[in-house]
Amino acid sequence: MLNRVLAGVLGVLAGVTFGVLGTLAHQSAAVIGPVTIPVGLILALVAVSALLVGLRLVLGNRTVALLAATGLLITIFLLSLRGAGGSVLVPAGLTGTLWTVVPALVAALVLAWPKIPTRR
Repeated sequence: MLNRVLAGVLGVLAGVTFGVLGTLAHQSAAVIGPVTIPVGLILALVAVSALLVGLRLVLGNRTVALLAATGLLITIFLLSLRGAGGSVLVPAGLTGTLWTVVPALVAALVLAWPKIPTRR
């Protein structure tokens, strides 16, 4: 029982950490000639996907992945709100929209995916 509670707490903390780091990094872009590549958004989405899929595959159940996704999505939501001084960490635009929508879609897909039976 203690292991499950500890795994759940660590899952929430991992989700919050990935949410904060992704929110801070998703606006980073690299300009190569006339093309702007959203490197921060790509890395943040890959990291979030790897976290949720990895938790689901390694632990085999949905509970810790659900807790990590909850911590992640709540953190993204809270950091998307306008601050007291009027500043916003997730501005309106394509990258901001992708950063708020894609992690929720990844979480829904990871949590809804059926359990893969083990080989005999």
